[in-house]
Amino acid sequence: MIATALAIAAVAGCKKEAPKAAAPAPEVYVTDVVQRDVLVYLELVGQTEGFQDVEIRARVEGFLEKVLFQEGSFVTKGQPLYLIDPKPLEATLAAAKADVATAQARLEKTMNDVNRYTPLVAKQAVSKQELDNALAAQDAARAQVEAANAVVDRATLDLGYTRVNSPIDGLVGTTQVKPGNLVGRGESTLLTTVSQIDPIIFRIGVTEADYLRLRRQYPTQVGRVSRVGGIQLTLADGSVHPFPGTVRAVERAVNPTTGTLGVQLVFPNKSLTLRPGQYGRARVLVENRRNALLVPQRAVQELQNLYSVAVVGADNKVTFRNVKVGERVGTSWVIEEGLQPGERVAVEGLQSIGEGMLVRATPMPPPSEPADQAPVATTGTGH
Repeated sequence: MIATALAIAAVAGCKKEAPKAAAPAPEVYVTDVVQRDVLVYLELVGQTEGFQDVEIRARVEGFLEKVLFQEGSFVTKGQPLYLIDPKPLEATLAAAKADVATAQARLEKTMNDVNRYTPLVAKQAVSKQELDNALAAQDAARAQVEAANAVVDRATLDLGYTRVNSPIDGLVGTTQVKPGNLVGRGESTLLTTVSQIDPIIFRIGVTEADYLRLRRQYPTQVGRVSRVGGIQLTLADGSVHPFPGTVRAVERAVNPTTGTLGVQLVFPNKSLTLRPGQYGRARVLVENRRNALLVPQRAVQELQNLYSVAVVGADNKVTFRNVKVGERVGTSWVIEEGLQPGERVAVEGLQSIGEGMLVRATPMPPPSEPADQAPVATTGTGH
């Protein structure tokens, strides 16, 4: 029995513990750092306004008699919009004309006096004083005629203001007053607004930094009538306005409240789709960046304004590296520093890897994007 127990113990002592199976390397999807030319755009939020927004106001006092247009319709230059009761001003004009006739009769009398006294003075039939008085009366009568004619001109002008016409072709808004309202007392009452909307203005605010970038891109345009064109306008529903725009004017100074420089863009609006007050995003070309390095946005991790990527080397080991990012181009980042062309970065599976870890690198399948979709880089937003 003792011999048997010793033999069993000897066999047990020689038996070794089986080694544990090594954990498989985690799988990550990787993609190559792409190098290609990209167009860098500046996208700015803005609002439309009429190329001309003309406020139609009452220029004379009176009761509004008629509204002669359909609200929200298109009107032409010279088309009647309102009629203010003309009767009081017609009476004023008639009285002014009567005053002219009276002054003219007085002038004729003084002229006759001068003509009669002049030869009599030579014959010493009347005194020179009497002739001088007649001449003075003539001058006074002539001045009265001129003053009376000025009153007639003013009354005629005021009477013409009772018919309010559109000064431009455009879209008329709703009326602010109704027939029977007293208008023009003490101030020129706002009646409505007419807007020229073809072309239409799109107003944006550019930050100082973005303005300097545009200044470098278009150095010959400063202080001149701008020829910067090809500007794309995206509307609130995501559709793109079919007509590209151009820069119309740039404000003289930076707004100290917003820190932006006002810029007016002008877009053709032949379809009359755009109306004043609409919001949208204008896209302006900033630069054509040559040989830019691109990685998917999903490959870039951000922590407290520090950006990093997981680089997978030829030996499938992971190295985390800080990078400097530039603009967004579609679904990618432009990498300005930290990567080289041809290196591989992890796109998916980042949560399961660490520094120096061995991984199984699987190429990331290419995204299914429309072939005709051009990359768009954005560098900022407007105010």
